[in-house]
Amino acid sequence: MSRYRVEMSRAVREIITHLPPELKRKVKSVLRSLAKDPYQAKELKEELVGLRSYRIGRTRLILRIAGGVVEVVAFGPRSDIYERAAAELSAKFRRERKE
Repeated sequence: MSRYRVEMSRAVREIITHLPPELKRKVKSVLRSLAKDPYQAKELKEELVGLRSYRIGRTRLILRIAGGVVEVVAFGPRSDIYERAAAELSAKFRRERKE
């Protein structure tokens, strides 16, 4: 069984740290599960192609699989998480192109 390393930004880590205890337990359980099989997350389309989404109640965990790493891109409520993930990736892409 292959195991992936889960990485996340400081911003996502802060969000998870301040969650209510029950939701935090669910998120940690999902992260352990995704480390074993990240392909269980749903593939996204259009401008978010290459990313995957995992549902945790009314929230979504947005991730990218790169080699042996599962990178958590964003976490938040379903209502705006996809727009925020697209904006974050766009900003990250612009920063990487400048370097």
